[in-house]
Amino acid sequence: MQVAHAIAEILKQEGVKFIVGYPVNPIIEAAAEADIRTIIVRQERVGLHMADAVSRLSSGDDIGVFVMQHGPGAENAFGGVAQAYSESVPILVMPAGYSRRLAHYYPNFNSTLNMQHITKSAEPVSMGKAVPEVMRRAFWQLRNGRGGPALVEVPLDVFREDVGDFDYVPSYKTRTAPDPDGVARVASVLASAERPVIYAGQGVHYAKAWDELKELAETWGIPVTTSLEGKSAFPETHPLSLGSGGRAIPETVHEFLKEADVIFGIGCSFALTGFGVQMPKGKTIIHATLDAKDLNKDVPAQHVLLGDAKLTLQAISAAMGEPLSNVVSTRKAEAPAAIQAMKAKWLADWMPKLTSNDAPISPYRVIWELNQLVDKDNTIITHDAGSPRDQLSPFWESTAPLSYIGWGKTTQLGYGLGLAMGAKLARPEALCINVWGDAAIGFTGMDFETAVRERLPILSILFNNFSMAIELPIMQVATEKYRSTDISGNYSEMAQAFGGYGERVTDPNEIVAALKRGIEATERGQAALIEFITEKELATSTF
Repeated sequence: MQVAHAIAEILKQEGVKFIVGYPVNPIIEAAAEADIRTIIVRQERVGLHMADAVSRLSSGDDIGVFVMQHGPGAENAFGGVAQAYSESVPILVMPAGYSRRLAHYYPNFNSTLNMQHITKSAEPVSMGKAVPEVMRRAFWQLRNGRGGPALVEVPLDVFREDVGDFDYVPSYKTRTAPDPDGVARVASVLASAERPVIYAGQGVHYAKAWDELKELAETWGIPVTTSLEGKSAFPETHPLSLGSGGRAIPETVHEFLKEADVIFGIGCSFALTGFGVQMPKGKTIIHATLDAKDLNKDVPAQHVLLGDAKLTLQAISAAMGEPLSNVVSTRKAEAPAAIQAMKAKWLADWMPKLTSNDAPISPYRVIWELNQLVDKDNTIITHDAGSPRDQLSPFWESTAPLSYIGWGKTTQLGYGLGLAMGAKLARPEALCINVWGDAAIGFTGMDFETAVRERLPILSILFNNFSMAIELPIMQVATEKYRSTDISGNYSEMAQAFGGYGERVTDPNEIVAALKRGIEATERGQAALIEFITEKELATSTF
């Protein structure tokens, strides 16, 4: 068996359902022969984003795979690998490589060397017989510990070699539990806290610890917020939900964190980023995470636990037992009412924008109507970089785990389209939505054709204000002199030209009807792009 077919056989044994790629790479044909569905994109970065979503929406059980050509294909893929690395997403990246005699000299791009700083592991296949062991190492890295891309580079001349007979044993997940002494200390701190807040990250998603998080919050009356990556780990319609966001947040998140005496971070990194929730100083911090390199890196923590989020929450709940103090009973009675009152006041302040009937259309009005319209439990939505992220994330209420794909450690424009298409691959029965702007579509918009061609009926919601509006305050002279923030395009016509459903909306009274027509198109199996002509909105929910 030659190398490409051996790799395809191993991928099948590892449960891989899809390979996303761009030619030329022999693995594509070998995978098709092995009945693994192949999806071909228009550019490499989008394909990596699709693989990213496949991994996320299975909590890492189904590993997303992307393959590409050596040289320019690998070079084009760099940004997508870097994005997955920053978001700790386990994806298998398999570039072809230059033949071994050409792999290590200028100017040839060596993926193993050049991507080792944006991957969890990076290894070339040095000979055909090494395929099983290299693939074994990659998959064990993918399924265990902190997530991140694993790269396996296959030189062109190695593809022609024979692997020989081999027995391959598929990888599996292992879990680690936190130190029992540390758990006891944390349980004592949490049990005696007067105004605790839980801050949940994506580790809750990967550990599938949604029930344990909810049980702890309800038993002890602890309000919950999440990171962008952790959004949907806790139902945001729950009385104890503060909502979530990143750079923009609901007022409840800001106020409850500010007033907290103890902040319990579970399954999060507490990484400092301009696109994440900022932790107030002077608090008692409990940090429970999977990776030791996050501990006391950005946010000083008085108490730390290392381990799987599900096992950690189970251990803490068991150690805390049943609440007996009057503080807890009072909090359980009063916290939901306080949250609801603050949320109602915050929403009232935003209602003029959320219900605006002005034209150009307010992007907040579109989000508000969409939030009321769709079946949340069967919808997966993601934002894009810039304004769509800050407008969507505070106001969108997620109700089911893994129904929101949040991101923000790095913010590549155009990321959301590939995520929505990957979500549709992983969850074909769900309505999969990406919300983006006219800047983002300039980066990856050609891959809407991929959604059409590959029969991935997503709903793409585009805010078009003919401007890089978020940059207006910092590019005033460049805009006045050279119109440097102006951009243009008729993207609904582009969608139609690709064979999708496209509609441009200028009248706010048509928002709901247009959204319904877009959803109906997806139900017919047609990718849909609804282009809303919006105002240059700069206001965000920041404090």
